[in-house]
Amino acid sequence: MIKNLRTLALALVAIVVAGVVSAQDLSSQRGESQNLGGLFGEKIDHKGIVINPTPQHIKLLDESGVSISNGIVLKGVAKAFSEELRFLKQGKRGTKLAITYDKAANEKRGSYTLRIDRKGINITAGEELGAFYAIQTLHQIVKSPASANGTLPALVITDYPDLEYRGVVEGFYGTPWSHEVRLSLIDTYGRYKMNYYIYGPKDDPYHSSPYWREPYPADKAQEIRELVEACNKNRVNFVWAIHPGQDIKWKESDIQNLLRKFESMYQLGVRAFAVHFDDISGAGTNPYYQTELMNILNDDFVKVKGDVAPLIVCPTDYTRLWANPTERGSLVIYGNELNPSIDVFWTGDAVCSDMTPSTMEWISSRIKRPALFWWNYPVTDYARHIMMQGPVYGLSPILTANETRGLVSNPMEHGEASKLALYSVADYTWNTEAYNPIDSWERGLESLAPEVKEAYRLFAIHSCDTETGYRRLESWETTTFGFEDYTPQ
Repeated sequence: MIKNLRTLALALVAIVVAGVVSAQDLSSQRGESQNLGGLFGEKIDHKGIVINPTPQHIKLLDESGVSISNGIVLKGVAKAFSEELRFLKQGKRGTKLAITYDKAANEKRGSYTLRIDRKGINITAGEELGAFYAIQTLHQIVKSPASANGTLPALVITDYPDLEYRGVVEGFYGTPWSHEVRLSLIDTYGRYKMNYYIYGPKDDPYHSSPYWREPYPADKAQEIRELVEACNKNRVNFVWAIHPGQDIKWKESDIQNLLRKFESMYQLGVRAFAVHFDDISGAGTNPYYQTELMNILNDDFVKVKGDVAPLIVCPTDYTRLWANPTERGSLVIYGNELNPSIDVFWTGDAVCSDMTPSTMEWISSRIKRPALFWWNYPVTDYARHIMMQGPVYGLSPILTANETRGLVSNPMEHGEASKLALYSVADYTWNTEAYNPIDSWERGLESLAPEVKEAYRLFAIHSCDTETGYRRLESWETTTFGFEDYTPQ
């Protein structure tokens, strides 16, 4: 048994907390919160250069462009990226493409400089990740209208991400994504420089009850291995999450069950883990036990392995809507008890809510670290009649890494249809201050469905609102009128 569980004081706390939480009706307390106003922004003329996410700095050079009609010649380090550069043909008389590593240039992980001029294509990065991101930018430049004649525009891009976590949590209720959809989405994450995919579908029985203690069957285990490999290829951190709280026993036996499950996932290639205590009732909600468990997993697994990323935890009180705001609240307990290296999820003032400076300050002051925002958008497990295709807004442009660890989007069970929203989530998390919801949405429509852009746009502009709860503006280009103004013909 865990040592702290032997104390009478904690046993009494467990009984009190279990009684309070078990009385909660989580579905009725979902709530919604919008604090940042409505949709804003406008479509921008990018002079035929379409890049997502929006670079931090881009400067067009006063010289002619660079022809790639004869292909490219890879120099030095660039040869190691031949697979990623398949979108460019190689030729002995082609344009030089060189990659240089400069640790002094690595002010932020993933930073890079891409220069296209008469000397060729030159990438300078602090490390391999920055070079990969530069190649994603180059790929989009090659596909841009400005490069349609086989000549790339002369320019310099200096770029880096604003937030550490930029990604997706598969955490919705309903039919989990198929293996094929997950692989397709992982390619999308890599293309747009998202770096986290948290695997935690509520209806995966080996992620949650009743089989979280058991290893995956062979066929499902092979799928997990393939997802990890796809993430590694796309420089995305695959995080496997477990949801044990509904029937966990606060005994040494279940601690060992968790460690064994983590080990089985480690053998499949997983190197990042999360524990979700959301949407549960009973004894599993006790914050003292939750934090002690996380600390044990950190000491006995993460530190022992040495190559495992910091843990992530979703507390039961993951929203201000029902969190106890006092010093006795579970979030303050998290701040006092949880190892500082462990990241903590937060959904904001409600389960579906805007990401604002005030809600991030409220949570971070209690958990004593910047929180990781779990954004319940474009998820529709509470409004299944709608296919959310509208612009992404409700995210503060002034939040930095000092206020938040980042943002992960919880999408729809319709994975392919979620790509439009994720296009803009990638845009926001990379360059928060420059984020323009309307322009990002317009670029996303064209980038994801160029052959049917106008038809897709017509559908998307009229398929934005949940019609309940977390409302979204839609049909904003359509003139409306009341029935009192209608005259039959």
